[in-house]
Amino acid sequence: MTYTSPTPQTSAAQTSPSQVSPPPNEPPIVSIRDLQKVFPVPGGETVALKDANLSIQKGEFISLIGPSGCGKTTLLRLMADLEQPTGGELLIAGRPADEARRERQYGYVFQAPALMEWRTVLRNVLLPLEVMNVPGDRLGRAREMLKLVGLEKFERNYPWQLSGGMQQRVSIARALAFDPPLLFMDEPFGALDEITREHLNLELLRLWRETGKTVIFVTHSIPEAVFLSTRVVVMTARPGRIEGVVDIDLPHPRSDDTREDPRFFTLATEIRELLKKGHA
Repeated sequence: MTYTSPTPQTSAAQTSPSQVSPPPNEPPIVSIRDLQKVFPVPGGETVALKDANLSIQKGEFISLIGPSGCGKTTLLRLMADLEQPTGGELLIAGRPADEARRERQYGYVFQAPALMEWRTVLRNVLLPLEVMNVPGDRLGRAREMLKLVGLEKFERNYPWQLSGGMQQRVSIARALAFDPPLLFMDEPFGALDEITREHLNLELLRLWRETGKTVIFVTHSIPEAVFLSTRVVVMTARPGRIEGVVDIDLPHPRSDDTREDPRFFTLATEIRELLKKGHA
């Protein structure tokens, strides 16, 4: 089931280039058909994901939301080739996930920053460029990414000298360092306080607009999903299925005032009702 909201009437100043629909013949950057994932467990098996179908176009901001254990992170890990599917088809930029990984098609931001405490902020951002032997001015690229996330003055600091929100911004800079078209984010702000989280939501939307990346974002928060996304994918309780997709027609650029828009609450209610249906 797909819930499609009416297209809002917005001015050119309100609409980000990332919202522009791709040419009709352009293939999706992510294509998922009848995807399944079964984990073996003692005495049986656990069906984590069943019959998932989804297409994602270049430049979208997609949030995955659902109850704990519904397969959100599993779906993200399948896209990232960190897990292998049991059945179905998964293509990233028209290629199998393992090929997409080798071709640097995506960056991954985990729930925890996972920074190396003995490396400075700059050297943490440099790490994927070094590991992948990316040619060119690696140092310049790493500094460019730190400037993008507003941490250019902290390149000589160590992770333990930064706040949790700043550490996650370093993690985002690291994921963007080799310029992947896709950014996978697994509840990156879940452990942060509400004020920091809302600030980073605004920063993430700024980065999305400036870079034109396709973002796939896992969250448990309905307000966060509505605020960030172009579409929200609602998943059921295990075995995880896609219950519905809600188009988020709020205009861009979004701000703190967006959260007070009556349409914001209508969309949040739509998602909440789908979650209830999928949990029944």
